[in-house]
Amino acid sequence: MGAGGRSNPCDLHVNKSNNNTEVIKRAPTSKPPFTLADIKKAIPPHCFERSLVRSFSYLVADLTAVSVFYYVATTFIPHLPHPLPYLAWPVYWFLQGCVFMGIWLIAHECGHHAFSDHVWLEDSIGLVLHSCLMTPYFSWKISHRRHHANTGSLEHDEVYVPKTRSTLNASAFYLDNPIGRTLTLLVKLTLGWYIYLSINAAGRPYDKFASHYDPRSPIFSDNERILILVSDIGLISFSYFLYKVAMIQGLAWVFCVYGGALMVMNAFLVTITYLHHTHPSLPHYDDSEWNWMKGAFATVDRDYGVLNKVFHNITDTHVLHHLFSYIPHYHAMEATKAIRPVLGEFYQSDSTPFFVALWRESKNCLFIEPDESDEKNKGIYWYSNKY
Repeated sequence: MGAGGRSNPCDLHVNKSNNNTEVIKRAPTSKPPFTLADIKKAIPPHCFERSLVRSFSYLVADLTAVSVFYYVATTFIPHLPHPLPYLAWPVYWFLQGCVFMGIWLIAHECGHHAFSDHVWLEDSIGLVLHSCLMTPYFSWKISHRRHHANTGSLEHDEVYVPKTRSTLNASAFYLDNPIGRTLTLLVKLTLGWYIYLSINAAGRPYDKFASHYDPRSPIFSDNERILILVSDIGLISFSYFLYKVAMIQGLAWVFCVYGGALMVMNAFLVTITYLHHTHPSLPHYDDSEWNWMKGAFATVDRDYGVLNKVFHNITDTHVLHHLFSYIPHYHAMEATKAIRPVLGEFYQSDSTPFFVALWRESKNCLFIEPDESDEKNKGIYWYSNKY
């Protein structure tokens, strides 16, 4: 793990196979020798500047790519000889789904006030883009903002809150094998995003039913409930549009042109967010140990190869994103390079191919527990797979 932190209190050995082990250094959990102001000073001032023209240029480029892929797919794939269309459509879904992911992330930037200096414009663009990608914009923006405010907190983080040994469902034991792990990943990558939005699965536990679609959900405060309704109206409106198109073109056509690519986007969305916050080196904290700075460092940059650019570098600049979420994506790489010397061992990255890391983390990060050998830090929890 690149630039990993020192072990606390010792290196964590993760079984890689029956014959050898991979040594993962745990991220540091002590107070860093720098402040947030020190980190900010290391970043060139222009990295904090938002350019409406530049932000729109990336959106236009992505929408152009969507249009080109759509034109090529609908013009040529239906006329390919059998069985080539069965091979060509999945290729289209992958390519278009990756671009969808880029557009989704531009809307994500709108929610972080990183697209322009005008919040009303960001919310308008974000609402339209996310609605067209079946995401409730304001609902997710609100819960995601609280995730950034409480990252790594077992009591208050909004998403990817891992189970402790005592709260782990018994079914996890029976699914802890290659077949069970494959089925679990299949469900997560195909339905996981909508399950989370619908019933807050893997999210912060609430005293009553929580859903991103419900304006009365405990996720939201009273003055936010009207925004949840606006998000729902956006989703209903676009769903009605899809329904009308399906009545004309057919459901199969809608799936081929839009649905398959949306599934690819959802799979990448789950993969990206899961891998940013799940790694054997990353700690979680209860209220006795957590603070905002510790939580911000409880994330890891990943490498998706050429897709880093397609995904507007959210994949390999996520540590920076948790420190300064309002930095536009087109400055994120420069800012990340600037802060790495300051962060030192507090900066976490892993260049393992994402598909390998997805399998590894699903195998090794089953639940969290305090380190029994560290009597002084019982409020710090680490991933484990040993029941």
